[in-house]
Order: sequence, then structure tokens, then C-alpha cells
Amino acid sequence: MALRVASWNINSVRLRAEQVARFVAEQAPDVVCLQEIKCREGEFPTAAFVDMGLPYLKVAGQKGSHGVAIASRLPLEPAPGLDVCREGHARCVAATVGGVEIQNFYIPAGGDIPDRTLNPKFDHKLDFYERLTAEMSRRDPKAPLLVLGDLNIAPSENDVWSHRYMLKVVSHTPVEIEAMARLHASLGFVDLVRQATPEPQKLFSWWSYRAADFRQSNRGLRLDHLLASPGLAKHFTGEARVHDTVREWTRPSDHAPVTADLAL
Repeated sequence: MALRVASWNINSVRLRAEQVARFVAEQAPDVVCLQEIKCREGEFPTAAFVDMGLPYLKVAGQKGSHGVAIASRLPLEPAPGLDVCREGHARCVAATVGGVEIQNFYIPAGGDIPDRTLNPKFDHKLDFYERLTAEMSRRDPKAPLLVLGDLNIAPSENDVWSHRYMLKVVSHTPVEIEAMARLHASLGFVDLVRQATPEPQKLFSWWSYRAADFRQSNRGLRLDHLLASPGLAKHFTGEARVHDTVREWTRPSDHAPVTADLAL
């Protein structure tokens, strides 16, 4: 069975449901994992997703902020949601699709000051990573697991527009890079997007709204990830990409969707 999985920080699903429909029509993902949906469960545009051929839904919503969802062409089976957000935010939703456990995360951005003592938001981000890493270290690496979403860290010097500048900016500081590395090592995760587009090629999935022309400034970051357990990585077809042209659409999210193809 072929399975194409997409991850996309949509930055308000009600505002951009038509963009999701366009993306689904053009790229035919079987599963779409959304972050920052910015609505409660009952406010999710269910009918629009049924119309686009993704009738199976799992939504964890929150009023006005955060929120995550999984929409699928295939039936969703239960999977354990992970209680790794100490603030109780709607930042994780999980389901099993075609035998693959999918854990969809919107990890906190971390505020502006990269100091755990001075900035509670940054402490929350690192605490989230620590809890998630501890949870993953207890998992079976042979089991088919996909951890994905807006993980809010650009781990490599080729995942940021300027490694030297960004080392002092939240999302690419040394302590965050180390946190991401520990998560990767906890289960031997394979970064599917980087498997398809190896370094040293620059690769971004987020561009600030501040730039009038994101292509011209190209000050991007790769914050969106698809991490496969060793047991799932062997089913990776080698096809994964950032759909950066979506960032050119009218009133886009500041994130572009990323996809990976599996042969199960």
C-alpha cells in the first residue's frame, strides 16, 4: 500500500480550508496532519474535509490558539496521545493509519529569549522536548512510528538562512540543536525530508511574513519535520519534499507543507 503523508502548520484551518483543498487536489496526500488550527473541535470545518476526500478526522482543538488535527482518506485507528505538554495545550494528536502510528505535534516556539531561567516559554519548549525524548526512548524502534509536525527547531546549519546569525536566535540555538539531536537518537529516528534532499543543500519550510518577497529575501528556516522510526524508515520510497510553491499562494500560511511517501 502506498501512503503519502503531509504535515502543514496551517495557521488557522478555517481561514485556509480552501488552500488545503487545493493542495489535496494537486498533491493527493492520503493523510494530512495540521498544526496551529486555531479552533476548537466543534469549530473544525469537517464538511470541507469530507468534500476533499479526507473524511476520517482526529482533532485536538483549543480556543484561539494552538490545536492539531489529522485528516485521512483511510480509516483512523486509536493511538495513545502523549501527555508531554506541561501547560495542557492542544499540541499533540495521534492516530494509526495503515498500521503506522502517527504522532502529530505543534511544539512551542519558545518566545524570544533563549534562556530557560529568564523565559518561561523557552523553558516550556525544552521541557516538551525532554518529555517527548523520554517517551520515545521507551518505544520499540522496530514498530512503525512517524513523529511529525511543526517541531520549531531548525537542527542543521543548512536548515537556516544564516547559521552564524541564527545561533543566537530561538529555533537554532545550540541548546535547541542538542535537544533535537537527543530526540533523533532516542529511537534512531530517520529525517525523511533530509534523506530525500541531503545536505549541504539549503532547505526551508518557514519564511517570515515580514519580508515583502519571501523568495527574494529567502531568510527561511526548516521547522517542519517527518521523523520515522527505523521500523518505518525501511518503507520510505525516497520521495519527500517541501512544497514551497504553496507559500506563494494568496494569504498563505507562513509555513509550507512537507510530504513523504511510504510503501507499506
